[in-house]
Amino acid sequence: MVDFLTKEQRSFNMSHIRNKNTRPEIFVRSIVHRMGYRYTLHRKDLPGNPDMVLARHHKIIFVHGCFWHMHKCRYGKVKPATNAKFWQTKREGNVDRDKRNLRKLRKNRWKVLIVWECQTRHIEKLTENLHKFLTS
Repeated sequence: MVDFLTKEQRSFNMSHIRNKNTRPEIFVRSIVHRMGYRYTLHRKDLPGNPDMVLARHHKIIFVHGCFWHMHKCRYGKVKPATNAKFWQTKREGNVDRDKRNLRKLRKNRWKVLIVWECQTRHIEKLTENLHKFLTS
């Protein structure tokens, strides 16, 4: 697939992709809030700066982008055509870092749920999964 943007345009676009307060993250937060749970956001004292921390319940929720964290869905399997080696290394680094952070959190007895961006497209199923996680 040919990239129709110049190198400068692509760089500008990529630099504006957020890592906090993304649409899927805000969507998950609104569901959890409507369920009556309160949480803190992006705690820097925990490995991986979790998106949502429910300290009272000792639970953590991460909302991962399928592309960036190489989910096994069709969105995560996309391979960039330009600068492929760089992006492959970057994405694999994200996956390795996620594994290390999960190990550290579980070692400290945190229960962790990862919500994938593609899962936010199915509201009923997502709500059910969140409810099961938070009430277990």
